[in-house]
Amino acid sequence: MAVNLDELPLPDELPAIPEGWSYELLGDLVEDRGIAYGIVQPGNATTDGVPIVRVNNIRNGCIDTKDMLKVGADIEAKFQRSRLRGGEVLLTLVGTLGEVAIVPEHLRGWNVARAVGVIPVRKDPGSLWVSICLRSSFLQHCIRTWATTTVQATFNLRDLAKLPIPIPPAETREAIAAVLGALGDKIELNRRMNATLEAMARALFQSWFVDFDPVRAKQDGRQPVGLDPGTAVLFSDAFKESKAGLIPKGWTAKRLPDTIEVNPRRTLKSGTIAPYLDMKNLPTKGHSAEEVIDREFRSGTKFQNGDTLLARITPCLENGKTGYVDFLKDAQVGWGSTEYIVLAPKPPLPPQFGYLLARSDALRTHAIQNMTGTSGRQRVPSECFNTFWLAVPPPDIAERFHELTAPLMEAIKANADQSRILASLRDTLLPKLLSGETTIPTT
Repeated sequence: MAVNLDELPLPDELPAIPEGWSYELLGDLVEDRGIAYGIVQPGNATTDGVPIVRVNNIRNGCIDTKDMLKVGADIEAKFQRSRLRGGEVLLTLVGTLGEVAIVPEHLRGWNVARAVGVIPVRKDPGSLWVSICLRSSFLQHCIRTWATTTVQATFNLRDLAKLPIPIPPAETREAIAAVLGALGDKIELNRRMNATLEAMARALFQSWFVDFDPVRAKQDGRQPVGLDPGTAVLFSDAFKESKAGLIPKGWTAKRLPDTIEVNPRRTLKSGTIAPYLDMKNLPTKGHSAEEVIDREFRSGTKFQNGDTLLARITPCLENGKTGYVDFLKDAQVGWGSTEYIVLAPKPPLPPQFGYLLARSDALRTHAIQNMTGTSGRQRVPSECFNTFWLAVPPPDIAERFHELTAPLMEAIKANADQSRILASLRDTLLPKLLSGETTIPTT
């Protein structure tokens, strides 16, 4: 169907496209079941039922399947139209507008929250092409411009169906999709690699400093699993009583502030242009900040490389907003929200110990249980960590932990840096390819 410009509330004229291309409405490119809202968001999670994809599960072209909310099958059965079959395009419609992802096959049978639109694209032009177009600056501008903002930004299905999608000849479309798709695939591969690397670091932290697995194994006369003899010999074979409970012999029980500095003093003069990280870009998964910008310092929390940032305010803390600072130059000081708590481990603990501790269930539970303030604006007082006890290992164990986990953190940073470069390249190429300014050979 040809696009009638007079019927569209376009913020600008449609971008010029090469000869032989055309514009079609998104609503004319979908399967017969049509575009659908997801399931109504339930008030409470259920322990069983059908998993649903929420707005906060969709970011940077990916669907994060950790911590999925489920809804009872009786409720989900009323929303057959939005049940996922694999291959659909999902678009966030409320709050973080315009996040796009394609549903992988392993999510077949799941559903989505009402704040997410389900777009079942026909094989021609295909979900990959539509998802590429929806990420273009022009369509993202349309989504933001057409959205209603009575309570919060909301984009409705009627306007979603009117989005103009540029359609090139099939060979051109396939060539463009192949290039941009390859960039997206590498970004997704890096994300999955980083999730695995972080899981390895967190598992080692849990094993050594929470469960004390090597000590328990030696106490039982077993060889600690996964440890070479040189590492295993560092651990004792017995426990002792302490204020932190049972801890390995040779270790010390200390309050958190005695071994990890809370909100350490960092110097940054007012008016200095310095790297700034806002709460929006503090990650909920993984340690890498998503976007850091240079900004004039006035008032905020200051930090440097090796520090851990923990959101102190609800719901950011409960949502897992935590990051590890590794994006600054040597001796450089950055800054961000006043709602950050900064953790800086003291020797012999390595810097990454603070980050892995901040991700642990024990510390997060302690922080959440000690929040104060009025409903909806509760915060974690820094003083609450005075009652949090740690089992601090001897220097040789702390050093070995550093040797094993520092390369994991460095690999995560390298992958994240590469993904940012690839995303920038993709975003630079996209408008040029869609306008015909840059072409890709089709033979």
